[in-house]
Amino acid sequence: MTSERPSGDDAIDLYWRPGCGFCMALERGLGRYDLPVRRHNIWEDPEAAGFVRSHAGGNETVPTVAIGSRVLVNPRPREVLEVMAEETPDLLPSDFEIPEGLLSRILGRRRG
Repeated sequence: MTSERPSGDDAIDLYWRPGCGFCMALERGLGRYDLPVRRHNIWEDPEAAGFVRSHAGGNETVPTVAIGSRVLVNPRPREVLEVMAEETPDLLPSDFEIPEGLLSRILGRRRG
C-alpha cells in the first residue's frame, strides 16, 4: 500500500517497533546499501504512531517507510529501492547499482 506525503527530505523515514520481524528483515535488506535512514519507534513516539495509523487504515502496521512524497506500508527492500530511484535518487549512494530488472520496471511504469 502506498500513499502520499510531503517531499523534500534528506533521508527516508522508517517507522518501526521493537520485536517486529518484518522491520528487522527490511533493515537487514536495506543495510547493505548505506542509505540515509531516520528511524521512528512507534511505541516511543506518539506522533510516529499517528503517522503510521494515518497511512495504514488506522492500524499500526510496521514497517512503514516514507520516501520523498510516498509512503509504503510493509514494503520489501526492492520496493523501497524502486521508490527511492523514482522519488529521491539523490539519496542513493553514488556507487549504487540498480538491481537487475529494476530499471526496466521503473521505466515501464512511467510509460504506462
